[in-house]
Amino acid sequence: MSADTAIMPIPGPVDPVPVPRAVKPRADGRTELVGLPKDAIRAAFESAGLEPRQAKLRAKQVWHWIYNRGVSDFAAMSDIAKPQRGWFAERFVISRPEVVEAQVSSDGTRKWLLKTHDGHDFEMVFIPDADRGTLCVSSQVGCTLNCRFCHTGTMQLVRNLEAAEIVGQVMLARDALGEWPSQPEGRMLTNIVMMGMGEPLYNFDNVRDALKIVMDGDGLGLSRRRITLSTSGVVPMMARAGEEIGVNLAVSLHAVTKEIRDEIVPLNRKYGIEQLLEACAAYPGANNARRITFEYVMLKDKNDSDEHARELVRLIRRYRLPAKVNLIPFNPWPGAPYECSTGERIKAFSNIVFEAGISAPVRTPRGRDIDAACGQLKTAAERKRRSREAA
Repeated sequence: MSADTAIMPIPGPVDPVPVPRAVKPRADGRTELVGLPKDAIRAAFESAGLEPRQAKLRAKQVWHWIYNRGVSDFAAMSDIAKPQRGWFAERFVISRPEVVEAQVSSDGTRKWLLKTHDGHDFEMVFIPDADRGTLCVSSQVGCTLNCRFCHTGTMQLVRNLEAAEIVGQVMLARDALGEWPSQPEGRMLTNIVMMGMGEPLYNFDNVRDALKIVMDGDGLGLSRRRITLSTSGVVPMMARAGEEIGVNLAVSLHAVTKEIRDEIVPLNRKYGIEQLLEACAAYPGANNARRITFEYVMLKDKNDSDEHARELVRLIRRYRLPAKVNLIPFNPWPGAPYECSTGERIKAFSNIVFEAGISAPVRTPRGRDIDAACGQLKTAAERKRRSREAA
């Protein structure tokens, strides 16, 4: 963290809503175009001196170059006159987050440590499978919450990521996978999950604006059915997310009793399980074809008993939820307060849920040979930095 940047103040241990905090302007004074809606790009061009019809035409051309061709240099925009390309380059920028470190696992999982233009690290992960490729995208630097099983939860929130930095992650992955020009068929990157660092619903506007560009048929062109937003249970924002973004919903449930969820997901003290499940039942667009995913990390002797599995089934039935349950073997880190449940225990838990007619697959651990659990690569990089400074 740079010396001139204070940690964002967090007003309480239970409901730490982030305080809006201005991002440092770019040092070169140029305007970032990534993350801006089409109309905002047109308005920016007008404000810089283009007459309205010209601004509208150039905005359409530049949008196409950015999101269909993956171009980040105005000099490559061949349908814009050379002198005008220079004019744009002086005033505007098309950037990606800076890559600090990239790792590739033996199973094909890729992980990037990225840096914002004002010097803050965050992470992104790409997980390839036989029939899909999923990009795990971050929404904040650090996190507002302090879920005890989550490594990112041990970090303080520095700031929200801007829409440009969220869209930029998708574009950077496309760069790495060689997926420009943009095309709907044959992509490796087919799915996006907002499950990286941060709580997306505490950065609502930027997440919404970024995902609108990702879903725009003239933008990055991913279907809303292939995008999932994960929340720890920010109940007041869930209906709004369904109405204004409309992507699939995943909920970090992880426990079925107040006592245990209060411990491992402290936000539960503010918005309890009943409130959360009522909000799930009311989520716009949820049905048997678009089920809500409940994420459930398996913690040894904490939340993994047969009784817990039966209570999970009871709750899903009580609220008549179109649901599936993702059982996640805990990926420990040094100093973690929990251990992963045994394979036998996870299988027994899964069987109880399956036998009740609810899908309960066990997520295959990926990237264990790299720092793949969210937040681990950032921590490892900070450790290395500190040891270099101390040397």
